[in-house]
Amino acid sequence: MTKSEFIFRLAGRYPQLIAKDVEVAVNSLLEAMTTSLVKGHRIEIRGFGSFKINYRPPRTGRNPKSGEKVPVPEKFVPHFKAGKIMRERVDS
Repeated sequence: MTKSEFIFRLAGRYPQLIAKDVEVAVNSLLEAMTTSLVKGHRIEIRGFGSFKINYRPPRTGRNPKSGEKVPVPEKFVPHFKAGKIMRERVDS
């Protein structure tokens, strides 16, 4: 599901809300989550899952086309872990 599909479904589910208001709310939520992760905080949404930042240290990689060794710099990547309720609902 894309962000625009998500906004469309929310607007359809709650007819008292204008689609533009739903879009503003979704964008605000995603911006707040991004800002929190950038600051290094963990996000937990009960019943859904949690987001955190994982550190990947620098390493030596390999170019698959030429076989040449390539240095890969350190980086921080977002990681999502599904909550128990979500895992159970997806499983059934």
